[in-house]
Parts: sequence; C-alpha cells; structure tokens
Amino acid sequence: MLRENTINQGNCIKVLNRELNLTLRNCIIWHYTYNDKRDNPKGKNTFRYRVLMNSFRLRFRSFGITIALLAWLNPYVATAFTWNSSTRNPQPTTHNVSSRKPNVLLIYTDDQGMLDVNCYGSNDLYTPAMDNLAKTGVRFTQAYAHTVCCPSRAMLLTGRHPQRSNVNTWTQGNAKEPKKGVNMFKSEQTIAEVLKSAGYKTALFGKWHLGAHPDYGPTEQGFDEFFGHRGGFIDNYNHHFLHGRGFHDLYEAKTEVFARGKYFPDMTTQRAVEFIERNRANPFFLYLAFNLPHYPEQSDKKFDERYQDMPMPRQSYARTISTVDDRIGRVVAKLEELNLREDTIIILMSDNGYSTENIRIKVENHTSGLPKGHNYGANGGGGNTGKWRGAKGSFFEGGIRVPAIISYPKQLPQAIVRRQAITAADWFPTVLDLCKIPLPKVKLDGQTLLPIIKSPHTPTHHKIMHWQWQSKWAVRKGPWKLIGKADQPQFLANLEDPEPERINYLKEKPEITDALNDLHDQWAAAVKPDKQ
Repeated sequence: MLRENTINQGNCIKVLNRELNLTLRNCIIWHYTYNDKRDNPKGKNTFRYRVLMNSFRLRFRSFGITIALLAWLNPYVATAFTWNSSTRNPQPTTHNVSSRKPNVLLIYTDDQGMLDVNCYGSNDLYTPAMDNLAKTGVRFTQAYAHTVCCPSRAMLLTGRHPQRSNVNTWTQGNAKEPKKGVNMFKSEQTIAEVLKSAGYKTALFGKWHLGAHPDYGPTEQGFDEFFGHRGGFIDNYNHHFLHGRGFHDLYEAKTEVFARGKYFPDMTTQRAVEFIERNRANPFFLYLAFNLPHYPEQSDKKFDERYQDMPMPRQSYARTISTVDDRIGRVVAKLEELNLREDTIIILMSDNGYSTENIRIKVENHTSGLPKGHNYGANGGGGNTGKWRGAKGSFFEGGIRVPAIISYPKQLPQAIVRRQAITAADWFPTVLDLCKIPLPKVKLDGQTLLPIIKSPHTPTHHKIMHWQWQSKWAVRKGPWKLIGKADQPQFLANLEDPEPERINYLKEKPEITDALNDLHDQWAAAVKPDKQ
C-alpha cells in the first residue's frame, strides 16, 4: 500500500500528527523538496513523504519522538524547520520565511518595439534575460504605454493620465536653462513616494525626463537616490544631449557629474547592483530606466559578430536590444546571488514603440565635441511590429503597444500569457496590491492587474482607452480606435481587421466616429490640470 502527501509548512504539524499516528510497516522513505516549481508553482517550501507498509506495526504517539526520527531519516528535514516539541508549533528559519514586504524592480526600456523580444516572436533577437522573466512570470500581449517618452513615464510613475500632472508636451531637458520650462507637478504622488512612506529604500538609475529644473526631479518625488540624465537622452560616452547645440546631462541627485568616456549603461547597471547589495536586508524599490535601445545605438561590441549578417537598420537595433538585455541579466543575477529573487517583484516594459528617426548634428562646435554631420539617429528604424502599423511618435499600435512582463515567483503564476488590454498606469496599483500597501487618496487611472493575472477570462478594466500628446490624440473602445488632431478626427481603425489600421473607416462609419470623438472631448475636459 502506498500513501503519498504533499503539505505546506503552515499545516505540517496537523498532517504529521494525523499521518504518523498510522501503522507503519517495513520502511519509511522521505523526500524533501525545496521550492520545486514543477510540483509547487507558488513557490512554497514543501516536503513529500511516502510510507510503504508491509511487515511490522509501530505507533508514534509522542510528537517529539516522531520529529527526532524524521530528522534522523533525512537531514534535510532538520535544516528545513526548527521544532519546539513542547508547543507543537514549527518555527521556520529566516531563509524560508520573510516577514518583510517584497522588493520591487521596475525596468523601463527606451524605444523598444512591441515585438522586439525573442519570446514575443522575434526569433532573430538574442534576449535570454527578458525571455527568462517571461518564463518565470506573466507576459502581456496587449500592453499600452504612450507615443513618446515624457507622457509614458508620467503615466508609469503616477498611475494617472499624464495630462493630470502637466505632462502634455516636452518637459524641460536642461537643468541649467535660465528660464524654467515644463516640469511634472510636484504635487503628483509617485509610486516612489508611496513606497518610501511605507519604509522602502528608493532609487532611480537611468532616465528621468519629467522635468530637469533643480526644484523638481527624482529626489523631489520620492527617490532617495538618483543617478542618470534628467532630460530625454544622452550620448553613452560623452553624456551630452545631442539635439541642437547640445548640453551635458549627467547627474548624481542634483549635482552634475563628469565621467567622459565611461559607458553609461554600464554605469547605470553598476549603480543598480550596488544599491541592491546595500539594501539586501531592507525592502527596496529600484526604478531602472535604461536609455537603450534609444538612439544613439551604441551597443556592446560583443554582439557585433552575432548580428554581422543581419541587414541594416535591424542589425544596429538588434545589437542595442541584446546589450540592454545583457545588463538586465546582470541585475537579476545579483538578486539571485543574494537569494532575493523569490522576494522581488520584477516588471519589464518599454516606454513606447521603436524609433524611425534619422538625425545628424547640424552645427559646428557642438558642445559634445562631435563633428557636424555626425549620425546619431535610429537609422530609419529597425523594430518589428508584425502585422501592426506605426512606430514611436504615432498613435497607431506600433507607437503605443509595447512588451510587458511581470515576474514574482513567490506569488504569481509562471510562463503564462495574458491577452487583455492593460496600460503602464496599471503597474502603480498592482505593485501596491502585491505589497499590501493602501492606495493613495487620489484619482488613479490604472487598476490592479491581479484579477487579470488570476484568470484569462477576466475582462479588461479599460473599456475605453485614451491617449494625448500635444494636440494629437487617440481613443479606443472595443475594436474601434479613433485618431485625431485638435478638434479634427483623422483616422478610424478597426483593430480586428486582418491588416489592422490600413483602412480608414472615418467616412464609412460616421456614427462610430462621432461617438468616439465625444468620448475624447469628455475625457480631455476631465484630465485638464489646474494651474500650479
């Protein structure tokens, strides 16, 4: 006769008393399993035992004797738990159970197209770190960010439409500009501020791009540490913004840092690794905002040979994708080295679609020292959107739909796909839900994704979706999406078409156009911010 059971730590005493008071015959075989994901996908520590009965009878009525025997039978049992036989309550050791809140690692890539990860179907790309996050988490196929950097990052950090926070045009890029430009309202409550108030150590390494004025910025919005560029992008070696005449843009908090010649993605990665090491004993929130694959496409040379036969511009773009994947892998490896991976929520998302920009330096005596005519753009664009149309800067799907993954092995399922529509604003309430922290008392436009993660049949909570950047806008309801500019609808698309967004139904479906246009007008009035 064979009896086999799998039990959780919390119920082990009850089950052991019941099962081990049975008649045992012949031999007892124990097998201890620690975090076996195949049998125990939620990652809880379990032990499995088999009792084979055959020859003689023996009863164990003393619990202390029973545990002593079990420890003798398998040393793993003794190391898995510390027992108190007088109280009959197991005391788990610290390496199995942690009472602290989970860490949060939020990775935001820059200009990574919707399908530009191997696990999203781009089999020509080498992205083992991102693929592994998908294997250990939930991959979303209908995730929306925004059309360009600034509104996307405001949406991510506040859980709200960017218009509410004063981000509807390019924010101030140069911290040394004599006249203050556009900056995200300091009154906005970021996810960093909420987590910091809950006892988290917080850091942003990489790109801010929500206003560079010294009175604003990351350290004014909940981040204990900031290292990176306050504006839109920099050359990875001279650390200058390159549009126009250019300006130097590398800061430690509010202090300008000069490190010419050092590769910025490596500096960012090293800061992230050191931050994790320093805060290994504390819950932390790390916003890792890589500036890749954003132009200039300055990649790690070790990927040159891998893509040497790939045509341009895909070749240059692919090298930068693999470079950022490699740096993501280094950060995740540090979590694993410190045994923090199971207790860390990792979110990966891109800020918008891939870039098609062709840009060269147009002036003599550029502040970076680079010559007039130097090419620093995206070479016309090397991204992959499959059947979808559009790229960065547009409201077609290729401009706003992006890869998105969440991995938290301790609580969330692994290697699953969700096809419901989600947005970057959803991460704010989702993280707080997982960390069991109350939502702030403000109007959030995102909602927790846990019901969607739990079931593929849970409908999206985004029945109507809105985007706006300057005077351009888009609204979606069901399969219909209307794109417009100012007060003029311009393109009506049915996303269920075999070749989506190729046919303009504007004149053919006037009733749908009018209904969606009315929805946009109502929304635009609702999110218009008060002056501050």
